[in-house]
Amino acid sequence: MEISQLLKGVLDLAVLAVLRDDDGYGYDVLRRLRAAGLEEVGDASVYGTLRRLYKAGLLTSYVVPSEEGPHRKYYSLNDRGRARLAESARTWRSFASIMDSLVKERA
Repeated sequence: MEISQLLKGVLDLAVLAVLRDDDGYGYDVLRRLRAAGLEEVGDASVYGTLRRLYKAGLLTSYVVPSEEGPHRKYYSLNDRGRARLAESARTWRSFASIMDSLVKERA
């Protein structure tokens, strides 16, 4: 199974987790995901996920002017985003535990 297929189902959770402790702009979020080991995550997927999570009311945003380049749009978790992160993390742990058990039994 390809990593890119798995990422489609968990990218929302990964982006919310990256923004849990520190706000970030699109490229910064992408860089942090890749540094965490998700090297295959695509630029368009991350930017699209940020926009979708923002429209869903899970993120807030603000613009930081830059003298060296374009202004950066930062995203941060709001209370709804933190609640979704907690709920999704519980679901993920349960799912991962079940899958780990299945794989171990059949390997």
